[in-house]
Amino acid sequence: MPSTDARNLLQIAVPTAAVGAIAVAVSGAVAGGKGAVGAAVGAALAILFMGIGLYVLQWTAKSLPHLFQAMGLLLYVAQLLLLLIFVGVFKDTSLFNPKTFAAGLVVATVVWMAAQARAHMKAKIFYVEPDSHKSEKPEKTGSSS
Repeated sequence: MPSTDARNLLQIAVPTAAVGAIAVAVSGAVAGGKGAVGAAVGAALAILFMGIGLYVLQWTAKSLPHLFQAMGLLLYVAQLLLLLIFVGVFKDTSLFNPKTFAAGLVVATVVWMAAQARAHMKAKIFYVEPDSHKSEKPEKTGSSS
């Protein structure tokens, strides 16, 4: 992973993990141990899905740049649908509190997306490739008379 990708991931994952830890603490105080477990599982699932999505998006940008925008839209829709499916599957579980699970999942997902947007806006990304070597002699354009 190039250093810019690792820096980008760090700028996104750290705030998400911090908010996930806050969600675990608040859920633990409000709903007890099962609430804390639910928020932890929700935040971890959001970080896992969004991290995999970021990796796939970076791979697409490097190997298939013409599909980048479409892949980004498809990826975010698929991620949100998968997270919604997980909320539906675990709505009646007794392993943890499903409401704190959903809250941790939603909060972590929103923070991830906001941190990703911020990291992208702060990144210095060239939209034009600079010339690695310029020609010695400038080309003439126009008539020579």
